[in-house]
Amino acid sequence: MKRWLALLLLLPMTACGYNRIQSLDEAAASAQSQIEVQLQRRADLIPNLVNTVKGYARHEQDVLTQVTQARAGLVGAIQSHDAEQMANANAQLSSTLGRLMVTVEAYPNLKADQSFIRLQDELTGTENRIAVSRNDYNQAVNAYNAYIRQFPVVVTAKVTGAKARKYFTATNAAESGPPTVDFSKPPAPATKSP
Repeated sequence: MKRWLALLLLLPMTACGYNRIQSLDEAAASAQSQIEVQLQRRADLIPNLVNTVKGYARHEQDVLTQVTQARAGLVGAIQSHDAEQMANANAQLSSTLGRLMVTVEAYPNLKADQSFIRLQDELTGTENRIAVSRNDYNQAVNAYNAYIRQFPVVVTAKVTGAKARKYFTATNAAESGPPTVDFSKPPAPATKSP
């Protein structure tokens, strides 16, 4: 008799979307982990890019330091597993990488260096993967958030503590705009290494 009573109590829970909530939540979590993987890949490529540029542009230390700090911020955000922090850190890194690429324009030998070209291609490929992963995540979050707001699922969501997920978007504070390119000043001469 207890078994039948338990089944009768569980039936409304499954009829009200509990299993679907769990399924959509897992899809969103999986999509977020894909973003984390791609952001980590990007963060792992940055030190090689910075070291390659260092060999050519020793006096561009400020830009290289900013890139290194932005990379550290991205790694910290990945470890937090917070979509908003990851989006903001990613936007900050994109901004500093833009400034680095503007700096690279002043060094034709660097632009022709095969290891630099390979790293740049890998970063471009990773940027594309991040964009796809971000889109997949936001679609999964949209499906989940829309579903937990529907009636009668909203009742089940409240009972089970299901909360809306954050989208992967940068806040206005993280968007500093595109880097400024100014070719009116010649680059400082590179110093020779001893």
